[in-house]
Amino acid sequence: MTAFQQEGRIKVQGGKVWYGVVGFFEGNQPPLIVVHGGPGMSHNYLLSLKDVSKNRAVIFYDQLDAGKSDKPDDPDNWNLPRFLDEINCICAELSIEKFSLFGNSWGGTVAAAYAAQKPFGLNKLILSSPLIKTSVWVEDNELHRSNLPIEIKIILETCENNGDTGSEAYMNAVDQFYKKHFCRVNPWPDGLVQTMNLLNVNCYQKMWGPTEFMCTGLLKNYDGSKDLYKIEVPTLVTCGKFDEATPQSTEKFSKMIPRSEFKVFQKSSHLAFIEEQNAYMSAINNFLN
Repeated sequence: MTAFQQEGRIKVQGGKVWYGVVGFFEGNQPPLIVVHGGPGMSHNYLLSLKDVSKNRAVIFYDQLDAGKSDKPDDPDNWNLPRFLDEINCICAELSIEKFSLFGNSWGGTVAAAYAAQKPFGLNKLILSSPLIKTSVWVEDNELHRSNLPIEIKIILETCENNGDTGSEAYMNAVDQFYKKHFCRVNPWPDGLVQTMNLLNVNCYQKMWGPTEFMCTGLLKNYDGSKDLYKIEVPTLVTCGKFDEATPQSTEKFSKMIPRSEFKVFQKSSHLAFIEEQNAYMSAINNFLN
């Protein structure tokens, strides 16, 4: 159980979002704001990032409709500008003038788009296995899927053709994909299990789709790559060798950011901060410090 030095709720457009702070603002490094994935996931699976709180405050929060935050479940709230503004609201509430930003997966979408606005006070950026362009993500994961065992592929295709993507058989087959390309730690750690149990399925499916490799929702045509050149701050882009955000595509996106460096974690998939926790924390500590 993580002990937060400070917890609270902050008013944003559409409701209030929960936040928790590990570490202290009096540290000699700017605080790190952590943006979770999903959409509709929660902060719990990211709590290993508390390991970088020695010299800084690390601020976790749950986006609206996720985790401990309000859940109005109003599709009018499910647009990127509103998610970006949550970061502004956190900075205003906590009187943060200078900070770094970490985003994983969909959180990387948010973090990259936020940084592309050239916001005042942003110090450094970490994009962990970010979703940058949906068409590339889907194409890469179709390739991952094609390499699954034939019996798993048959179940996936049969259920999809029959409109049966909510069935137990389908979800068990999807799990085989996730064990290869989402998180390779077995069993999954408690924080990740908590996040998956708390998943706002309605938000996830309406914004993304039924699975990580199939996008049918509001993000279907998303392309943030055209704005990456606008990011001015030093940026670390990471992914795992077996990632949904493949090394080949993620490196291409990294090269579009002027002051970026790119790192692949060789034993990881989508959650390298869990799968290779010590190596990951060492890498981001070195980058942030």
